Amino acid sequence: MTKARYDLNIKSNQKAQSPSNEEPVSQVCLGCMCEVASGCNTTIGCSESLCGPFAITWGYWADGGKPTLNNEPSATDGAYPRCVNDPYCAARTIQGYMSKFGQDCTGNGVIDCDDYLRIHYLGAYGCTGQLSNKLEKRYKLCIATFGNQ
Repeated sequence: MTKARYDLNIKSNQKAQSPSNEEPVSQVCLGCMCEVASGCNTTIGCSESLCGPFAITWGYWADGGKPTLNNEPSATDGAYPRCVNDPYCAARTIQGYMSKFGQDCTGNGVIDCDDYLRIHYLGAYGCTGQLSNKLEKRYKLCIATFGNQ
């Protein structure tokens, strides 16, 4: 894992557009989410209903505001897979989703990466559930390596 691999936050005038300028999820958190999802494999493509290095579904992308590459209309054929297969556009999708659904899933009084990871994997309405041991171990190793938040 390299630090450069986790530089996924981008400004709104760069490669992907976002429905909001708010970015609740830190670069380290995005990087660890990517690492847990696919080892941050940017060539993974789509399989079944999951696409890209963050393993994002069409519904997640839609709830995240349907960001697109190069400001193309979100209704353009292929806009969803093109976005979520690009790590920067996928990160904008996550930012939009967390702006909409961010909440304290762990009950510790703060909304942080632990919560965002749970929301990403368990859904906004199931985020108090249990993560798999494998996922939890990969996440904790990444956070310990690169720092929390």
